[in-house]
Amino acid sequence: MPQFFLNKRLIVLLVSIIILVALIGFSLRERSQPSWPEQFVKDTAGWAQSLVSKPAQYVVGFFENLQDLQNTYQENKQLKTRVVKLAQLEAKVQQLQKDNKDLRGVLGEKKTLSDLKPLPATVIGRNPDRWNEIIIIDKGKINGIKQNMAVMTATGLIGKVKSVNQFSSTVQLLSAMDPKNRISAYVQGAANAYGLVEGYDSDKKLLLVKRIPYDTKLKKGQTVITSGLGGVFPSGLLIGKIVDVKPDQYGLNQTAYVKPGANFYDIQNVIVIQRLMTQADVSSLNNGKEEDL
Repeated sequence: MPQFFLNKRLIVLLVSIIILVALIGFSLRERSQPSWPEQFVKDTAGWAQSLVSKPAQYVVGFFENLQDLQNTYQENKQLKTRVVKLAQLEAKVQQLQKDNKDLRGVLGEKKTLSDLKPLPATVIGRNPDRWNEIIIIDKGKINGIKQNMAVMTATGLIGKVKSVNQFSSTVQLLSAMDPKNRISAYVQGAANAYGLVEGYDSDKKLLLVKRIPYDTKLKKGQTVITSGLGGVFPSGLLIGKIVDVKPDQYGLNQTAYVKPGANFYDIQNVIVIQRLMTQADVSSLNNGKEEDL
């Protein structure tokens, strides 16, 4: 009798193994549709997962909305403060403009170095091999464009007109490695510090403003603009802000590393600046040397 039950258990075990192997083979074969047990398990698991995840997502979303609301409140508070300051600054600028106009009228002076005429243009060409050197715009001689006119975007100066055709012009960027690419500039402060934009650090993506006197105190965040004293560009065009200052190799001058206000990489629309005041004789300023200021 014990031998019979032992054989019976062995037979049941073998049959179970055979059924298990058959089920494994059945489940591993390629099928376009899963079997109904598999479908039932998947549907049940999916339903249970959605039952848990939806409330969890709701709770998480609720706290995220609270955080966003708090951030929005803080940003709104800061923006309100800035709006008030901007309104005060706008009123002050208008008053200063009026005072300046009245004083110029009294003195009989009608033009200044900052007088300019903007000429909007669109970038129509850019060579990938000279991406950081030149761009081509859709304005030329017929539109009043002339060589050496300043070119800028809404955020800052980007270069000057290098050559002019009838219907288009080539603009040389400040990021171009050209030793003649010089611009007379100054650092705004209690006492203006004058220098020349000479060169571009392609690794740091910073402009180099050189020949600043060694005893001039400069600090990070000061604004650099065109001086208008080079005889070509008008004054007051934004160049960028100082991020670092280093003495030159002889210790006689300083070099300011300036982050450009404009993005030289992505340029689509530009403004060509026509200086209204009579231009100086650049050759006389440079003792006959060909330099663009």
